[in-house]
Amino acid sequence: MAQQARVRVPKSAKSGEVVQVKTLFPHVMETGRRRDRKTNELVPRKIINRFECKYEGKTVFSAELHPAISANPYLSFHVRAGKTGKLEFAWTEDGGAVTTLSETLTVA
Repeated sequence: MAQQARVRVPKSAKSGEVVQVKTLFPHVMETGRRRDRKTNELVPRKIINRFECKYEGKTVFSAELHPAISANPYLSFHVRAGKTGKLEFAWTEDGGAVTTLSETLTVA
């Protein structure tokens, strides 16, 4: 069974509070430099090259990732809570495949 992206967002926050958001994306992150042990051919590059988080449709954090990033990239960042809304996460890999996930941040 393949693992799914994981996100940790506080269950609630006060208006104006800065909260920590944590993400973990299970991915092998092939650099394109490793050789297959059986065939001795290079394993094609396949990495997560972009991450973006939107809060109510506005980008609040983004990152460009490179081959030096380890497998299963973990990202942690802070967001200022404004109002109750949706946090949308998107991981883009080589070839254009995009994995998305969303969580609601409840603001009291």
